[in-house]
Amino acid sequence: MLKLLEGIKVVDFTTIVLGPYATQFLGDFGAEVIKVEPFAGDGFRAVRPGPSADIGAGFAAFNRNKRSIVLDLKQPAGQEVLGYLVKDADVVVHNMRGMSALALGIAYEQLRLLKPDLVYCWSPGFASHGPDANSPAYDDIIQARSGVAALNADADNAPQFLRSVVCDKVVGLHLALAIAAAIVHRLRTGEGQSIEVPMLENMTSFLLAEHLAGHTMEPAQGEMGYERMMTANRRPFKTADGYMAIMPYSTKQWIQFLQLVGERSLAGADWVLDAAARSNRIDELYQLIAQVAPRHSNTQWQQQLSTNDIPCAVVNALGDVLADPQLAASGALQTMQDEDLGTLRYLQPGFFAGGPNGSDGSDSKDADTASDPAPRRAPHLGEHGRQILAELGYEAQAIQSLIDAQVVGDY
Repeated sequence: MLKLLEGIKVVDFTTIVLGPYATQFLGDFGAEVIKVEPFAGDGFRAVRPGPSADIGAGFAAFNRNKRSIVLDLKQPAGQEVLGYLVKDADVVVHNMRGMSALALGIAYEQLRLLKPDLVYCWSPGFASHGPDANSPAYDDIIQARSGVAALNADADNAPQFLRSVVCDKVVGLHLALAIAAAIVHRLRTGEGQSIEVPMLENMTSFLLAEHLAGHTMEPAQGEMGYERMMTANRRPFKTADGYMAIMPYSTKQWIQFLQLVGERSLAGADWVLDAAARSNRIDELYQLIAQVAPRHSNTQWQQQLSTNDIPCAVVNALGDVLADPQLAASGALQTMQDEDLGTLRYLQPGFFAGGPNGSDGSDSKDADTASDPAPRRAPHLGEHGRQILAELGYEAQAIQSLIDAQVVGDY
C-alpha cells in the first residue's frame, strides 16, 4: 500500500468486478475508499469459495483497503446520509446504468448540487449517447460485442470467451486512470467534472488499437486484424517435454535464432533481413519454429535462447505461475493476518515506488516497504457503518436510530 493518494476520499457505489477493481487501486495508492452497499450487499460477495459467509475469494481479491457502510438510498434519511458522505468526499464512482444512478439519487446532476467541485466517474456498459445506453452489460456481453470472443475462436472457428473477466479488468483500469486524471485536474484548477468510462467503447478502443490494421487508412489498405496475431502458427510451441513461447522479434534476434537451428542460408535471405517483408511472411517463420521446437526440452531451449538474448518463456499452468522465480523474487504473492478470517493470500499490485534516495542508485526498498501501511482485508458487509457515521458527525443515539429504522445496516 502506497501513500500517493493519501487524503483523497472516495465514495464507492461500484459492484461485481469492474468498479471494485478500479477503486481497489485507489485504496492501494492510499485513498480512503468508503464502499456504499445495499442491504443485500455487493453481489460478488457470494462467489465461492470464501473465508466467511459475506466475503468470497473473488470479493476479497477486488475490495482490499476499503471500508463498508450499508445504506438504503430509497429512504429520505438514507439520502440525508448520502449528502453528508458526498460533501465530505473528493470522488464519487459507480458502474451502474445512468437511469439506475438517477433513481438512487447519485447521478452527477444531483450530486454536483451538493458539491460543485466533485470528481464524478462512472462506467456503464454502453455510452450514454448511444441506443443501448440503458442496456445491461457484464463481462461476457462485452467480450461478445467488442470482438474478444471472435478473436479467441477455437479450431472450428467457434467464438470462445477468454477465461478471465478481462473486459471488467481492462475497463476498470481505464476507470482508475480517469479518476486519477480528474483528481489531478481538480487539484490544479479547483474544478470538478463528470467522466463517463463505458465498457463497450473502451474495450473496443483497447482491442482495435492494433487490430484496426489496414482500416487505419481511408481508403483501407488491407484487412482488419494485426497479421502477426492472426497467423495460424502463432501459438505456444510443443517442445520435447512441454510447451514454450519462442519469439524472435527484431532482425538481429531472427538471424541468431535461424543460425542457432541450422538455417544459415535462411538467416541471410533478403526477406528475413527486411522487417517489412519479414512481417508479410511471418507465418512461415512461426511454422519453422513449430517444426524445430520438439528437438529440445524446455530447459535446453531456455538455456540456448537466453544465451542469445532471444525472448522465450515456458508456458506456466495456473498452479505454476506463483512459483515463477521472477514473481517469487519480486514478492508478487503476499499474505495478511486477520484475527477474524485468519491468513489470507493476495497478489500485491505491481507498482514499486522509489524512496527519496531511489534515484541515486541506493537500495531504499526495505525502508520504503517498512514505512508503507499494511493492506487491509476486504470489509464485511456494513462493517464500518457506525464508524463512518460518527466521522460524519452523527451522535451515537442518532446512529442507533438509523440502524433501528433500517436506513443503515449494522454488522
